[in-house]
Amino acid sequence: MTTDALFEQLKHPNPHMRDRAMYEIADASDEQTISRLVSILDDEDVTYRRAAVKTLGAIGENAVPLVVDALLNSDNVTVRGSAAKALAQIAVNYPELPFPEVGLQGLKKAIDDPNPVVHIAAVMALGQMGSLAFDILTEALTTTDNVAVQVAIVNALASLGDPRCVEILTTFANDEAVDDYVRESAKSSLSRLDLVMNYKRPDS
Repeated sequence: MTTDALFEQLKHPNPHMRDRAMYEIADASDEQTISRLVSILDDEDVTYRRAAVKTLGAIGENAVPLVVDALLNSDNVTVRGSAAKALAQIAVNYPELPFPEVGLQGLKKAIDDPNPVVHIAAVMALGQMGSLAFDILTEALTTTDNVAVQVAIVNALASLGDPRCVEILTTFANDEAVDDYVRESAKSSLSRLDLVMNYKRPDS
């Protein structure tokens, strides 16, 4: 099947057909393939757009530089939000590989994106990066005054499964000066973090 036909198949209503096309595209991907997928990130066809995000996730590390470029430099909010989701997919698909520094730094900058769709997606993506994202998230938590970002970070910290998160979340849960909603989120995140850490423990 030609590359064009495979790209058409990413729009297919049947998810199995989309997945098959995704893996074929990912297996044979080069820079042109990656930039073509990035160009779909603002497509009006939501199925096509999501398939492009998933395919970039399947390609993995090689896609990171171009995806970060779209995340930081696109004028289009949908592209920036989709780029953050694609970075999250890469982290989910390749948990055994340390996430490229350029991706982490790109997401760190995107936490300051003026659009909530983008900064929340960036924080959620960092939540998939494990301990590598700890410093970035904790620094952002203490420097941002955006309550929605703080709540997203508190939730992301719970996903990291890093014991260092206990202290940070406990501090925020008990700090009277912190927004009530953030404090409540920190409290519920502590119990979730406990579950994540216990779940991870047998492997380590």
